[in-house]
Amino acid sequence: MALLSEAATAVRQNRRSLPAKTLKRDFRLNKYKYLLILPVIVYFVLFAYKPMYGLIIAFKDYRPAVGFADSKWVGFKHFLNFFNDVYFWRLIKNTLSISGLSILFGFPAPILLALLLNEIRVGWFKRTVQTITYMPYFISLVVACSLIKIYCQSDGIFSQIAIAMGGQAQNFLMSSKYFYLIYIVSDIWQHIGWNSIIYLAALSAIDQEQYEAARIDGAGRFQQMLHITLPGLAPTIMILFILRMGGILNVGYEKILLLYSEAIYNVADVISTYVYRKGILNAAYSYSTAVGLFNSVVNILFLLAANAISKKTTESGLF
Repeated sequence: MALLSEAATAVRQNRRSLPAKTLKRDFRLNKYKYLLILPVIVYFVLFAYKPMYGLIIAFKDYRPAVGFADSKWVGFKHFLNFFNDVYFWRLIKNTLSISGLSILFGFPAPILLALLLNEIRVGWFKRTVQTITYMPYFISLVVACSLIKIYCQSDGIFSQIAIAMGGQAQNFLMSSKYFYLIYIVSDIWQHIGWNSIIYLAALSAIDQEQYEAARIDGAGRFQQMLHITLPGLAPTIMILFILRMGGILNVGYEKILLLYSEAIYNVADVISTYVYRKGILNAAYSYSTAVGLFNSVVNILFLLAANAISKKTTESGLF
């Protein structure tokens, strides 16, 4: 019995020391790879994890004069104030509306573009289309929003088109009913080409022998796309969809700040712009941190839910 007990103890000790030995051996074999990744680790520690300490001010009445440690603890006061805020439901509705429309129309757009580009057999034409669709991504957001504002003015190109079609000239960005359309269409225009790159890369990894076998069996190009291309893209689509769901409340506030005005707050004001106004303009640091923390927690819940549903239905997920 004593020998068995000693053997069991030795096995447990070996199991505990095995991960350390494995890591040490892996580090010795791949020390240069670890050296290459070191700057990335340092970056995330300094700029992603270290600032998380500042989240404690969401539970305090933070005053810069006294600092983090000496500010008064108030618990969930700022969260409750946000939930009871007169603008709470408007912010949630606008954020989910813009994000939902972006997913509904913006998420499939690069997939469709990649599928169409994959069917083009003329090399120079395919490269030309790719270049044209990539270019808007490299335009500064400030410049892109300035162009949108110019085009949407009462004497802009859209008003001229409206007059030509029997309508009236107006400033479209000052009208609540056109904001979602302008935001979604311009967002697709900016990102469709760049976002299609990853799908084109996934398409290039599909075994070409499957297409040859399908052609021998008499499958047309649409049938090949339906039964070979789309199943081959499915894991990539699901991973990117899960990541997109993880940021469902993270609407691009920079673009909205550059486009919106008080006249369209009822449809354009989202959580991120509200945090900007409260935190930067009104100096309500604790309140804006609480709102931002709420935003992050909801995003994490959406990410976990989307990942769980994906693993259950398609057997592919992030973790």
